[in-house]
Amino acid sequence: MQDNPIKIAIALGANLGDAAGAFREAVVRLQAAGVRHCRLSSLIRTAPVDCAPGTPDFFNAALTGEWGGSPEELLRLCRELETAAGRPRNHGVNQSRPLDLDIILFGDVILRTPELTIPHPRARVRRFVLEPLAEIAPDWRFPEDGMTIKTALNGLTG
Repeated sequence: MQDNPIKIAIALGANLGDAAGAFREAVVRLQAAGVRHCRLSSLIRTAPVDCAPGTPDFFNAALTGEWGGSPEELLRLCRELETAAGRPRNHGVNQSRPLDLDIILFGDVILRTPELTIPHPRARVRRFVLEPLAEIAPDWRFPEDGMTIKTALNGLTG
C-alpha cells in the first residue's frame, strides 16, 4: 500500500439477482480491503448495450474513493468481489452478471497492459458509466486531455 492514496472511480453493474444488495456488499468489502472515503451514486436502470437479444436490463452505479495500492491490486480485489457475488471467473463478454466492477479512473494514471486499461477504454461513450459518475464526481478529469466527466456526459448523443 502507498502512503499517498490515489482517487479512484469504479463503475458497478449487474442484471442478475439483487443489484442494490450486491452494490452495497461490494462497498462494504471495498472499504474492508482499504478503499477509503467511498461514495456511491444513485442506481440507474439501463437497457443492455451490445448484449444478446432478451438480456435483462442492467442496474448501474459509480463509486469514488481513495486507494493506497496499485491498479493491479485494485483489479485483483474487484475480480475477487465479482467472484464472491457469483460471477463465474471465466465468462463471456457482455453476458448477464450478478456484479461487474470496472476501474474507470485511477488518479492521473494512464495504463495499457493486456490485463488492464486505465482510464477504461469505453467510459467516455457509455452513458451508464458517465451518468452515475457525474452525479458524484462531475469535475473529475480524464487524464489524457483533462475533459471532465460532466463534459463527456454532456457530449453524448441519444
